[in-house]
Amino acid sequence: MRKQLSDILDRSITRNIIMGVILFNAVILGLETSDGIMEQAGQLITTLDTICLSIFVVELLAKFYARGMAFFRNGWSLFDLAIVGISLSPVGAGLSVLRALRILRLLRVVSVVPSLRRVVEAFIMALPGMASVFLLTGVIYYIGAVIATKLYGDTFPQWFGSLGESLYSLFQVMTLESWSMGIVRPVMEVHPQAWLFFVPFILITAFAVVNLVVGLIVSTMQDAHAEEDNAATDSYREEVMDRLARIEAALLKGDMK
Repeated sequence: MRKQLSDILDRSITRNIIMGVILFNAVILGLETSDGIMEQAGQLITTLDTICLSIFVVELLAKFYARGMAFFRNGWSLFDLAIVGISLSPVGAGLSVLRALRILRLLRVVSVVPSLRRVVEAFIMALPGMASVFLLTGVIYYIGAVIATKLYGDTFPQWFGSLGESLYSLFQVMTLESWSMGIVRPVMEVHPQAWLFFVPFILITAFAVVNLVVGLIVSTMQDAHAEEDNAATDSYREEVMDRLARIEAALLKGDMK
């Protein structure tokens, strides 16, 4: 019984149905943000949301029954359990934020779609390498913030008056959001040589460091795809060898007769 239920849960049609429910529930939660729609069909929307949540709960119970304690050894099963658990949390005084967090159910699409799982797994595998890049970025930001505070803190205290303000302003510069007209050009009107600080900072952070992070993620995804392809090839080879062995055994059995 458990084996049959596990096979049903692993079928593509089951995954597609669950994904459809997840997307439908996301639309329902989006409609709840409209006061006009809630006034007209609030009861229906609430009922549909409850039905979707019930389907998720039944799915999780079925997985637990089919897989037993192995359910808790699967990271994606625990992820689904956490998402649904947030939705089941009581909504009352001081806990109304949990109602807004119900939209996190949409993240269950990640656990349902294999291609999205590979992306997330590759990102997690890249985290150790990214930690070094983030540490380097933090050092660069700290050095830049100290320099900017010393050089421009007196004339532009709104941007560089303190270490924290300098860190935030440099983060804005790194994202290239209004960095030129909003910050750098006004600073250059008082400090004409300021470009000697800001241009190298942008080149190092916005281009070099960010591209290092992207490169690490891409490299990890390529390695993950290669491992998956190798595993599929090995599985196919084992299946072919097993079939050949059975054919050979059947032929030998026929010759013996």
